[in-house]
Amino acid sequence: MSKKALLTALQYVIFLGLGIAIIWWMFSKMTAEQVSLMVASIKQTRLLYLLPIFVVGFLSHYFRALRWKLMLEPMDIRPGTTNTFFAVMIGYITNLVLPRAGEVAKCTVLARYEKVPADKMIGTIVAERAFDVVCLGLITLLAFVLEADVIGQMLNDTFGGMAGNTTLLLLLLIAAVGGIGSVAFVYIRYKDSKIGKFIGGLLQGVMSILQLRKRGQFLLYTVLIWGMYWFLVVLGFWAMPATEHLGLSVALVVLIVGSVGIIATPGGIGAYPALVAQALAVYGIDASTHGQAFGWVSWTVQVAIVVILGGLAIMLLPVVNKKRVDGKDTVDRA
Repeated sequence: MSKKALLTALQYVIFLGLGIAIIWWMFSKMTAEQVSLMVASIKQTRLLYLLPIFVVGFLSHYFRALRWKLMLEPMDIRPGTTNTFFAVMIGYITNLVLPRAGEVAKCTVLARYEKVPADKMIGTIVAERAFDVVCLGLITLLAFVLEADVIGQMLNDTFGGMAGNTTLLLLLLIAAVGGIGSVAFVYIRYKDSKIGKFIGGLLQGVMSILQLRKRGQFLLYTVLIWGMYWFLVVLGFWAMPATEHLGLSVALVVLIVGSVGIIATPGGIGAYPALVAQALAVYGIDASTHGQAFGWVSWTVQVAIVVILGGLAIMLLPVVNKKRVDGKDTVDRA
């Protein structure tokens, strides 16, 4: 086994172990009564919402496929929509097994069936991820502004009256400026280092997107992608009696902490339910019962969508491309 493969395997074991440790920690703190209440809360989930949740989840991945397809056009790579969507889903399902391997998998799959070089597409993945980091940052700032009352009160309780709404917004502004300044300093001072090259790659990725001819269409797909993610959380709220009263801005907060959980461990295992439960606790939802119930249901449904669509993609990809292999290009090129 090569050194790179060994490091990848070690990284996976560490982060998977972290997820399992978080699950053990959560359940070790719960009493038998709390576990019973959590299970009862899960059983109260309204199954009627599963279909719209699946549809919205599908659309979020579909719009991502359309956005990626748009990014490939400047390189004169014009894959079919069907193949692009299948490649995206195979990338997602691969990430559940091997974190960060999905990006390579979806490029490899698309390259195989569209007869294009995989290496040319890697840059679009970096650009896409860079732009999503920026989007998550903007959504975080928006959520903090919209939920200033609750977050301000939380800081107020924590720091003994130091944080009102105005103070919170000022702190956010200072933190944003300080964060941007710190990143700029690190990039300028350590440009040739590993972290400097990483920051440079993010900047190049964002700039390459801004140079797209169809910037408006790209931004529309981006809004639709994140809008679907947000609406998934909203539908999740509506699906459970304990959370149905929560508002749209609360869903933004849950979206943010849930995204962090998905990044922290493979597929968000352990981390997603734990972080979501703690976020909901700020809004009066008991973290050990209803909060964890929502976290686990939400995580399970999202993983199920990826597994179902990814599994279908693996099975259908050779079928829909059979005639192309036989020399007849009948795949959807739209």
